[in-house]
Amino acid sequence: MYCEARADLQRALLEQDFNHVLEHTSGVWGALAGGRLFITGGTGFVGRWLLETLLWANARLDLGVSAFVLTRDPDRFRLGSPRLANDRAVTLMRGDACCFGFPDGEFPFIIHAATERQIEPTAARPLSTFDLDIEATRHVLEFARTHGTRRLLFTSSGAAYGQQPPEITHLTENYTGGPPTNDTRAAYGQAKRVSEFLCAMYSRQYGFATLIARLFAFVGPYLPLDQNFAVGNFIRDVLKGGPIRINGDGTSYRSYLYAADLAVWLWTILARGESARLYNVGSDCSLTIADLARTVTDAAAVDVRIEIAAKPVAGAIPSRYVPSVDRARDELGLAPIISLKEGVRRSYAWARESGA
Repeated sequence: MYCEARADLQRALLEQDFNHVLEHTSGVWGALAGGRLFITGGTGFVGRWLLETLLWANARLDLGVSAFVLTRDPDRFRLGSPRLANDRAVTLMRGDACCFGFPDGEFPFIIHAATERQIEPTAARPLSTFDLDIEATRHVLEFARTHGTRRLLFTSSGAAYGQQPPEITHLTENYTGGPPTNDTRAAYGQAKRVSEFLCAMYSRQYGFATLIARLFAFVGPYLPLDQNFAVGNFIRDVLKGGPIRINGDGTSYRSYLYAADLAVWLWTILARGESARLYNVGSDCSLTIADLARTVTDAAAVDVRIEIAAKPVAGAIPSRYVPSVDRARDELGLAPIISLKEGVRRSYAWARESGA
C-alpha cells in the first residue's frame, strides 16, 4: 500500500505538468491527429517527456496518434514503465538508432532524440561517439526519406557552439563558432554539427522538413541524478542529507528550463518550426553554479551545507553556457514559464517520492 501511495503521489505531481503542456500547446496537436510518430530515444529524459505528454494529449483530445518507440531494451522499459509500455497507442521496437530495421508503412512525423554520450575511443572504434551519433542520424534520415515523413525533429545540443566566448552573455543561433577541429574531447559537439548539416541536406534534397532544436540544460522528473548534470547531482546530495558538493569554484554561469516547458517547446517546434532553421531550447535566465546550489536548498526547504572545492581566481572570467531564446520567443511565441525554483521544487518532490 505504501508503494502504491507513493506512485499515486508521483503521478499527481506529473499530471500538473502534463496539463501545463496541454494548456500551452493548443495549436499543436491538430497537425499530428491521426498520424504515426516514430521516436528514437523515447526512453531517455527528453524522449520520456515527449512520450508522456503525447499520450496525455492523445487520451484527452482523442487524437488517434500511434507512437513507435525505438529502444535497445523493450523488456526493461516494460518492467520500469508498464503504464507507458502497455498504452494501446505505443508500439515498442527493439533496436539501435544506428541500424534498426525499418517498420512498414508511412510515418509522417519522426523525433530523433537518441544521442550518444561521450564514449572514450578504442582501437576498434577510434571515433566512438562521433561515428555513432552521425551513423544514427543518417540512418534515421534514410528512414524518413523512404517512409513518407513530412516533419522530423532532431534534438541537437548547445555543445555544437563549442565553448562560449566570455564576452558573449547569451549565445544566439547566428553565432557561427564551434568546437575546435583539433579538440578530440569535442566529439559530441562535432557530431551534432555534422548531424545538423545532414538534416539540412536531406531536407533540401528530399523535400521533408527537418526541425533542429539545440538543447541546453534542464531540470525535471526523470533527470538522472547520478550523471554529469549539476542540478541533478545537487538534488541527489540534498536527498542524502547533504552536503552539496561543487567541484569547481561555483562561478560558472548556467541556465535551466523546466521539463514541462521543454516539452511545450519541442512539440511547438515540431509542428510550427521552419525547416533547417536552428532553434535554441533552454532558459535565458542565468545564474552561477553556487547560486544554483542555494536555489536547490531553498526549493527543497532544507538546511544543508554547501561545499565549494576551489576559490575563485582573481580576475578570471567565469565560463558560461547560456542561450539566447529570442528566436523561439519572437517566431514561435515560446518562453520559460515555470520558474527555476518551482521547477527544482517539483523535481525534488518527485525524486523524493521515487525513492531516488
